[in-house]
Order: sequence, then C-alpha cells, then structure tokens
Amino acid sequence: QVQLVESGGGLVQAGGSLRLSCAASGRTFSSYAVGWFRQAPGKEREFVAAISWSGSGTYYADSVEGRFTISRDNAKKTVYLQMSSLKPDDTAVYYCAADRETVPPRIPQRYDYWGQGTQVTVSS
Repeated sequence: QVQLVESGGGLVQAGGSLRLSCAASGRTFSSYAVGWFRQAPGKEREFVAAISWSGSGTYYADSVEGRFTISRDNAKKTVYLQMSSLKPDDTAVYYCAADRETVPPRIPQRYDYWGQGTQVTVSS
C-alpha cells in the first residue's frame, strides 16, 4: 500500500515558478515509478511527467518539456515537480500517482495509487 499527498500548489503569475511535492507513505515506495498528471475543468486528466523508481528515467509531456523538472528523493519518500515559466494553460489540479512498472506509463488508468491533488492557478 502506498498513500500519496501532494502539496505546493497555489496562485502564481505567468512566467513564475512553483514546486510541487508528492509525499508518500509505505515501505516499498522506492520500488514505485511516480507520475504527475493534471486535470483542468471540463478536460480529461493528462500526463505531465514521470520518473522511474530509481530516478534514472524521466519522461515529460511535450507541453512541459524544458519548463518542468521531475525528481525524487527516496530517502525522504518524496517526488518533486519543479515548474518554471508557467503559463495560464498550466492551470489545473495536479495529481501524483504511483505504479510498479519499470517504465512509468503515460496513461492514468495504469496507475495503482493516487493523491488527492493540489490546485495550481496561473494568472495572465
């Protein structure tokens, strides 16, 4: 069992930065890949970024490549999403999710555990 709690969301102006955290509980967290997804009102949940269990593999959606950075600290059982050069289109609820697959999937249905989400609002 893995429980996930996101934090770090908020209101920021376009061009600003935020760092989201995904804190996990559970002894085997270091064996899970973690993905970040987001969902804007009226839209489907979409893939943002993911990181392998070791941290050696990172994956990004085209829309955030070069602006967002995913990382993890297994000793702290935490995954981070550093978001820079934020745009109003980045406004959404951001979720982290955990999965045991070696290569983290980009499809939300493939993930086993989810956090409750944190709101990110980017004003123009």
